Amino acid sequence: MALATALFRRARAVIPGGVNSPVRSWKAVGGGDPFFVRRGEGAYLEDTEGNRYVDWVMSWGPLVLGHADEEVVEAVQEAAAEGTTFGAPTEREVEVAEEIVDAIPSVEMVRLVSSGTEAAMSAVRLARGFTARDRIIKFAGAYHGHADALLTESPGVPTGASADTILCPYNDVAATAAAVERYGEGLACILVEPVAGNMGVVPPEPGFLAALRGLCDACGALLVFDEVITGFRVARGGAQELYGVRADLTLLGKIVGGGLPLAAFGGRADVMEQLAPSGPVYQAGTLSGNPLATAAALVVLRRLRDPDVYRKLEETGAALEAGLLAPGMTVQRVGGMLTLFFREGPVRNLTEAVASDTERYGAFFRHLLEQGIYVAPSQFEAMFVSTAHGEQEVERTVEAAHALRA
Repeated sequence: MALATALFRRARAVIPGGVNSPVRSWKAVGGGDPFFVRRGEGAYLEDTEGNRYVDWVMSWGPLVLGHADEEVVEAVQEAAAEGTTFGAPTEREVEVAEEIVDAIPSVEMVRLVSSGTEAAMSAVRLARGFTARDRIIKFAGAYHGHADALLTESPGVPTGASADTILCPYNDVAATAAAVERYGEGLACILVEPVAGNMGVVPPEPGFLAALRGLCDACGALLVFDEVITGFRVARGGAQELYGVRADLTLLGKIVGGGLPLAAFGGRADVMEQLAPSGPVYQAGTLSGNPLATAAALVVLRRLRDPDVYRKLEETGAALEAGLLAPGMTVQRVGGMLTLFFREGPVRNLTEAVASDTERYGAFFRHLLEQGIYVAPSQFEAMFVSTAHGEQEVERTVEAAHALRA
């Protein structure tokens, strides 16, 4: 990987850590210098050395139709020829919003933004403005972007910015109820990934999401679902469709942008109408709803109306899960997202997730990479299934995993 090594050396000279997002580093798996991608096609990546890999990362989830889907690429090319950004309303923005509202029953109105971080910080501000309260509850191990109030563990976050952020263990109804009892009168919202995806895939325990709904109703707080990962992945209507619990506000990203930088937050009309310019809670964005991203989004969201897409994701995900199961390890999966934890399960929260054997996971990552299979360079992330993955990619991955154990 001489070219990649040279590129990484150049990158480290001008980019902190040599990468533009920490998760792209291979430090957590002892994998040395990361490869540099030249192109993607279907279920495969090709690096600058010409090596091809079965890709189970899929840009961390957005590429539900696989890399360089022909219809998506054509739509983006046509949109680019008409102009890359206008800073004024376009018809496709309205059409994307209509697709989202049609898919997710709890979303009556929606605002388009450019990233999941932006969606999360805006939704929290809106919840605070609507309720006239300051405190929020989030869950240990969850990641809702890098806004100060939501990233309490990082240096550089002022004490005051996170003073009203209350952490609870994921899947712990009793601890959350105790926090609501203590802080409920000043609680603006409970912010939760309905399926945790940033400590590995951790499904909600039966009754957990319904309990959060009840706690919010009892104290007047809003329930905010972060469906940046699960939205349009575990079902067309997201985890809310899957588990039958409606949120007041919902965050969307990844798949909703069709592989381009687009995210959204939406929910009850009476809450969303508090946003400027119709209300007093300010939020804005120069590139929000930009025409390239909305062109890609429309192609993907319309294709996802077909129930066969989700049947295929489920079948492929189930086959991969069954093939990876082995003694001493746990596979946790919801639809087209899964994590192989190197520990006995189940894994229900951050404490149990971090008990995984990360050295064994690192060896697993390096072995699969040598076999031409790319999985997340961290134990605490997910494998993402796309419609481009099939029996061949599953069999190749399972065979490589079994060879490591032999």
